[in-house]
Amino acid sequence: MKNKSFDITKSSGKKVSFSIDKLKHSLKKSGADTNLTNQIANKVRDEIYQGISTKEIYNRAFALLKSKQSHIASKYKLKKAIYELGPTGFPFERFVAAIFNAEQYNTSVGDVVSGICVSHEIDILATKNNKTLLVECKFHGEQGLNCNVKIPLYIFSRYKDVQDKWNDNQNKTSTLSEGWVVTNTRFTEDAKIFGNCVGLKLLSWDYPHNNSLKQRIDKYKLYPITVSTLLTKREKQFLLNRDIVLSKDLLNDSFYLDHLGVSTTRKKRILNEFNLLCNS
Repeated sequence: MKNKSFDITKSSGKKVSFSIDKLKHSLKKSGADTNLTNQIANKVRDEIYQGISTKEIYNRAFALLKSKQSHIASKYKLKKAIYELGPTGFPFERFVAAIFNAEQYNTSVGDVVSGICVSHEIDILATKNNKTLLVECKFHGEQGLNCNVKIPLYIFSRYKDVQDKWNDNQNKTSTLSEGWVVTNTRFTEDAKIFGNCVGLKLLSWDYPHNNSLKQRIDKYKLYPITVSTLLTKREKQFLLNRDIVLSKDLLNDSFYLDHLGVSTTRKKRILNEFNLLCNS
């Protein structure tokens, strides 16, 4: 078993060779120490079979990690947790705005802004040092739905329409200097090529390589409440409906757990999970 090569099936349907090193890397990135990483990776490797899906491998690794250290399991499920911000894209917009806030931008969500031709509802406007960014978010609730070149083409045309009007307005205190597209999935190569060609900034789960969405989340410890291994789906939706998107939001407004009727003992466990996650 240990020396045999297995093909695994990605969410796109593509077959790739199983790599225990990639599994170990993802576990270590979540905060698991070397001993726990090896223990889980070896157990998963010994249980896989030809054609197993990456989702099944993830579920098994997550279950093993959760049984050992739940707050590390929370970080391990980060990508899945972002998908759980749906079904609408609004919590994701607030989540992305929080990332720009962490980078010292002042943000507003859902403003209607006039362009030369028409008005546009903009997901996020982020301003710092008299420069404003126009940020559009493309949220996907399912894996495998990547952003093709049509998305940045469309966003760039909106950005230019707004930019021309904005920068001609003498009453504006900032210059509209950049357009952004942020997605929780990935961009196709054509989308990246177009973005780089016209100067449109693209931010996805793993792009750009040295400052991706995942890296920024880890850097600022901006974990969504959906990473929790203790909250139920109903409880998460209750909190999202009240604009409690980030783990730190719940730590600051923990009375929402009382509204949910969470017991004192369970409330303590939930808050401890988030404390470990945000302060580790």
